[in-house]
Amino acid sequence: MKEQTPSKGIVVWFTGLSGAGKTTLAKALHAALNQRNFISKLLDGDDLRKGINNNLGFSENDRLENIRRSAEVAKLFSNSNIISICSFITPTNQIRRQVEQIVGSENHYEIFVNTPFETCEARDVKGLYKKARNGEIKNFTGIDAVFEVPDHPFLKVETEKSVEEVLSQILDALLPILNANNKN
Repeated sequence: MKEQTPSKGIVVWFTGLSGAGKTTLAKALHAALNQRNFISKLLDGDDLRKGINNNLGFSENDRLENIRRSAEVAKLFSNSNIISICSFITPTNQIRRQVEQIVGSENHYEIFVNTPFETCEARDVKGLYKKARNGEIKNFTGIDAVFEVPDHPFLKVETEKSVEEVLSQILDALLPILNANNKN
């Protein structure tokens, strides 16, 4: 099957609490775009913290640097006409603005995965909320570090719906952009 490259790469940036469903949706979008012959690269916060960002903790300065580096990597892919699909908590509007400045507002599509705190904590697939409540993790977003609702996301999705329903909503918003990029 011949791969299709958009004439202009973009950055799709999923933001939300830990356990909101960012990675699940990012992986689903990555697969859906690949099925449609778009070239995309998935960048996940957990994965980048194992490699390029493995020397960073969770202090405010380290979080800023983590996101700065990640946005720079996403920009490199975008500049190479690859769709960057990014999954990062990105807890504050200040940090989100930094991402947009790095990748460029014309290439930046922020998707807020709006999942209630209680749902995220109940999911707790990694046991992080429990560790944070027990004092084993400091500066945990939603417990003892702030998460600000995004000011103006490109799209806000609710994960109480099925992955397929939310993915359909995301594709409905993104495919016209991607298809228009291919025509230019």
